[in-house]
Amino acid sequence: MAAAAARSFGPEREAEPAKEARVVGSELVDTYTVYIIQVTDGSHEWTVKHRYSDFHDLHEKLVAERKIDKNLLPPKKIIGKNSRSLVEKREKDLEVYLQTLLAAFPGVAPRVLAHFLHFHYYEINGITAALAEELFEKGEQLLGAGQVFVIGPLQLYAVTEQLQQGKPTCASGDAKTDLGHILDFTCRLKYLKVSGTEGPFGTSNIQEQLLPFDLSIFKSLHQVEISHCDAKHIRGLVVSKPTLATMSVRFSATSMKEVLVPEASEFDEWEPEGTALEGPVTAVIPTWQALTTLDLSHNSISEIDESVKLIPKIEFLDLSHNGVLVVDNLQHLYNLVHLDLSYNKLTSLDGVHTKLGNIKTLNLAGNLLESLSGLHKLYSLVNLDLSNNRIEQMEEVRSIGSLPCLEHVALLNNPLSIIPDYRTKVLAQFGERASEVCLDNTATTEKELDTVEVLKAIQKAKEVKSKLNNPEKKVGEDSRLSAAPCVRPSGSPPTVAPTSASLPQPILSNQGILGDE
Repeated sequence: MAAAAARSFGPEREAEPAKEARVVGSELVDTYTVYIIQVTDGSHEWTVKHRYSDFHDLHEKLVAERKIDKNLLPPKKIIGKNSRSLVEKREKDLEVYLQTLLAAFPGVAPRVLAHFLHFHYYEINGITAALAEELFEKGEQLLGAGQVFVIGPLQLYAVTEQLQQGKPTCASGDAKTDLGHILDFTCRLKYLKVSGTEGPFGTSNIQEQLLPFDLSIFKSLHQVEISHCDAKHIRGLVVSKPTLATMSVRFSATSMKEVLVPEASEFDEWEPEGTALEGPVTAVIPTWQALTTLDLSHNSISEIDESVKLIPKIEFLDLSHNGVLVVDNLQHLYNLVHLDLSYNKLTSLDGVHTKLGNIKTLNLAGNLLESLSGLHKLYSLVNLDLSNNRIEQMEEVRSIGSLPCLEHVALLNNPLSIIPDYRTKVLAQFGERASEVCLDNTATTEKELDTVEVLKAIQKAKEVKSKLNNPEKKVGEDSRLSAAPCVRPSGSPPTVAPTSASLPQPILSNQGILGDE
């Protein structure tokens, strides 16, 4: 079904298949019978349930509004209305009734019939009509309040398909359902959330997370959040490059390129706009010039690829909960100060200081790290989360003990965190700065500082003894005890760490314009 949907996403389209409605069964609820209707629209199917009185109400409205034959609906029956023989006969008669109605209105079904068969949830014309009417009534209010507009992939798919059909924007004749209301709204919207569902949508067989859709109708986006969609089937997001400041794409991508440079697959060689070209280049790609926050967490990304060249102004980058193996290509991000690489598959940090020169917050929790040797030159680092790794040796902490600005460190759930006097032994690695370091979100106590002083004294005694025993050997000053203080502007308070060093999530309103079914 999803493959069929993907194939129809383009200029070449097949003729619309006829819709069908079959009564496939019934069930007794309390004292009345509910009929189960299966609606088919091309490859999409869904289920609707109605009692006979719902059919009766539908019929009366259609008779009044569309002058259909008043004898078309099978009559009421009071005595024995729930008997099996009557129910079975009525199932067949009601199916004939629905099929007759669909044949009578082959284009756009009357509103009352469309709602009866849940076209406003599952069928292209019905979805766009309902969305247009909703925006006609509430669009200006949403825009004026600066609220986040929440929409599903199925709705975007329907709008995309409707635009490609080339039909009148108001096929139903009701001005409220004109597609123009959607286009006017999306042109001005600043905050968008596209949220798919896992598994079939509603009572249908539609896997909406696999549906293709086009976001080029959004011209002014400042913030977008996309989840549970297929990044390979998302088009038009690059239209927002001039304005988009915050982007979140989760549970949707298998690579960074899919999101940041979807057009890369069309070219052998490409370079970002504004770089000095060396060698043959088949395309120059504009950068995301306004993007400062990017959340690509909870995807299936295995590498930090060269597409990061297109996000030169990024300050916050979240790649947590992926499958990243190596810290690479981040040297292109000169403005990056907050990086979340937690819960990936990192085993080494060698040379990481050459790629993260200005980093202040670094989350490396939940990886496979045994050594911290690559962190010793991250002189701007303030917050560091190393919890849930494989660090065993206290000697490894020396790599971060000399960092002059480090204030918050997390090392819980490493093998070394279960050794006796773990906290004081870690704090001792910071020498004179031990009192300035908050370990595992717990403030250092006076008692711990006293113990640290004892450990320092023992260490100095060992060094003196070592010098006396080896007078010709020059013993270097222990970097743990002489860490240079972090230089701050006069009067500036110490940095307060967040409860987690992870990338702050974009703030999104919980309000959407579409209610539950």
